Amino acid sequence: MQFLKLLFWCLMAFLAAVFTFGNWTTISIQLFGGLVAEVNLPLLLLTTFLLGFVPTLVYQHLMRFRLRQRLTAAERALETERALAAARAGDPAVPATVAPFAPPPPAAVPGAVPPGVA
Repeated sequence: MQFLKLLFWCLMAFLAAVFTFGNWTTISIQLFGGLVAEVNLPLLLLTTFLLGFVPTLVYQHLMRFRLRQRLTAAERALETERALAAARAGDPAVPATVAPFAPPPPAAVPGAVPPGVA
């Protein structure tokens, strides 16, 4: 399989070289303010390809990174939950209603009467 991959990339490089040598012409591009840029056609095509490809590649890598982080966090939470379930199954003293991530108690408001005090 590695040989086929190498063969494919060699073929693509050969086709790119043939295209480059066959189309090495200068193109005039009208820029703002009356400026004119003389650019070779293969360089112009490579630049436009990279302008579309690089942002998409960066976005794809960022999404893979974020999804990998979320998967790691979910796996960690699952391990914690399994450990708690195993502890509950093996030790009858541990109540079944223990939550691994209990929310903190609400903050006391100054001057407020706590519940249960009349």
